[in-house]
Amino acid sequence: MKCAVLGDPIDHSLSPTLHQAAYAELEMSDWSYTSTRVQAGGLAKYVADLGGDWPPSRWRGLSVTMPLKREAYELARSMSPRARLVGAVNTLVRSSHGWVGDNTDLPGAVAAIRERAGEGFSCTSGAILGAGATAASTGLALAELGASRITLLARNPGAAGETIEMISRHPSKPVVSVLPLDSAVDGVDAVVSTVPAKAQTPDLIDRWASTPVVFDVVYDPWPSPLLSVAPGVAVSGLDLLVHQAVLQFELFTGRPAPLAAMRAAGEKALASRESSMEPSPA
Repeated sequence: MKCAVLGDPIDHSLSPTLHQAAYAELEMSDWSYTSTRVQAGGLAKYVADLGGDWPPSRWRGLSVTMPLKREAYELARSMSPRARLVGAVNTLVRSSHGWVGDNTDLPGAVAAIRERAGEGFSCTSGAILGAGATAASTGLALAELGASRITLLARNPGAAGETIEMISRHPSKPVVSVLPLDSAVDGVDAVVSTVPAKAQTPDLIDRWASTPVVFDVVYDPWPSPLLSVAPGVAVSGLDLLVHQAVLQFELFTGRPAPLAAMRAAGEKALASRESSMEPSPA
């Protein structure tokens, strides 16, 4: 059986490393997982070229990353409630009635935070740095964890309307507001950074590093500037990637995922990247 991650760019993806580690751990030699660059607008043709026969002789599942998550949402014949809530699909599973859409970003974020902060962690007020698609899914995760107030800190607050609307759909009806990125917010239990490492200025780091729970979705470079100085609970992009990949693996294969083996493979791959970037001795 074949699976793959699709997106553009895609060369940086750790997903093949994680899934292949799971196959090796469980001795699933008849499964493979690769990466393929698919540009915006090209998902429907790519999936059509895989064929539509059932039972599938080869293809079982697709992980979908940017910029294809909205296209996957439109392509799915049916989808999970959480995919409808997020308004985006990052997982396509082959079934007898076509491709089923799901979203593992939302439950993956919840699982990543609970693993580091404890199963009993409850968030009353959360902040998110950024206002794009990742901000929407992590904002919904904060709502799942109990946040009744969520503040988006955006470089362009006027463009945050869609993200505000998506987070506000959560059944708990959190109050969602938006402020400029350089704003301060008091009484925040957890902050999620969805901005790139280069946007993590000294002022931004000083403002948010002491938050009780700091979650940075960035995993490369590692550690991010923000997490490198956070004194409290730190949740990394690798934590998120591993937990959402665990859920995808289980959707694709129907088997429990070996989380420890997948995490170890991800950590090893990141360490290898970091060492390859170090300057050679003179």
